[in-house]
Amino acid sequence: MEELNNALIGRRRLLFQGLLSDRMASGAPAEEALSGTLRNRKLSLQNVQSGLSKVLTLEPLTTVKDLVIVGDGPAAEEIFQYCEDQTVRGYRFCGVFNDGPIEGPLGAHVLGTVDALKEHVLRHRIDIVYCALPGTRREEITELMEFCERNTIRFRVIPSADSFIPVVQTSELEFHGAVPVSKLRREPLERAVNRAVKRAFDIVFSLLVITLVFTWLFPILALLVKLSSKGPVFFKQVRLGRDNKEFVCWKFRSMRMNKEADFKQATKNDPRVTAVGRFLRKSNLDEMPQFLNVLFGQMSVVGPRPHPLRLNDQYCDIIDKYMVRHFVSPGITGWAQVNGFRGETNTPDLMEKRVELDIWYLENWSFTLDLKIVALTVLNMFRKDPNAY
Repeated sequence: MEELNNALIGRRRLLFQGLLSDRMASGAPAEEALSGTLRNRKLSLQNVQSGLSKVLTLEPLTTVKDLVIVGDGPAAEEIFQYCEDQTVRGYRFCGVFNDGPIEGPLGAHVLGTVDALKEHVLRHRIDIVYCALPGTRREEITELMEFCERNTIRFRVIPSADSFIPVVQTSELEFHGAVPVSKLRREPLERAVNRAVKRAFDIVFSLLVITLVFTWLFPILALLVKLSSKGPVFFKQVRLGRDNKEFVCWKFRSMRMNKEADFKQATKNDPRVTAVGRFLRKSNLDEMPQFLNVLFGQMSVVGPRPHPLRLNDQYCDIIDKYMVRHFVSPGITGWAQVNGFRGETNTPDLMEKRVELDIWYLENWSFTLDLKIVALTVLNMFRKDPNAY
């Protein structure tokens, strides 16, 4: 790892100058080019270094989830004791929020009122909120639930004496000690064994593609991209991965250098797309560098497609549960793509349908489903897909 760091640092200045000149050639202002280049370079270096660690240590399978409790009562205290006694299970209790004083063990862990919860969970990147508020505070619970969904925070409901069932429709119940906890949806990939199976498949599949196909196809495609128009071989863009973590997504460049690449989707007969780029996009070959993202643990072979950051900003407050798709790793291909929702999403209705399919995948994941999606993707490469442009 130390040798890798030294090599990367040694080439940083040369790569930086090349990237900066590419951005300046595209017509971007100096300040914009400088800030964008610095951000991409920093993320690229971090992604390579942390990615190798993830391949070797399977870090995505062993992360500890930070949680807070809102409300009080015997059930909330039982959850606290469960987390304290079972830290090996991957839960770390970080505090409780309540509008009044709390007696017993939880009293020493009060961090503020219910209103202070939102700011705290965002600042400290809390993973799960356990809600022990009474069902009579339905509006507050619903608001907290929607807030957590928008910010990719899992929301759990702890039962209370006046019943929590009317507040949310529960899809699955799990027990933390003797306390039943309701989840908003079924998530098979929350189980470590399922994540291990998916990660193992990602590593094996991406290594096979990289060694058997990418090694000889890369120089051919790189040459074609270079001959098609001026600019770098790769198009790199910051996108959101699992749990809203940023990473640099790699693709073969399919467009001429332009100032709209970071916020304008490709359209049918888009004049920015080169002749070579049109072939790459139709055949999905422009996505091949993302197998490096998969190997480094930033993406998966199958999952919701990662959107540009500006597209996320555009739709996260318009489409219900839009950010829920970030509960799992983004994929090179996905359930939405093999069901006809690839490419441009120029209306909220199209994006809403894509999000519905992404959430369905999240709730119904299985290894056989991933294999089916991979097979359909390969089959679609040889078909004429009207949305492939």
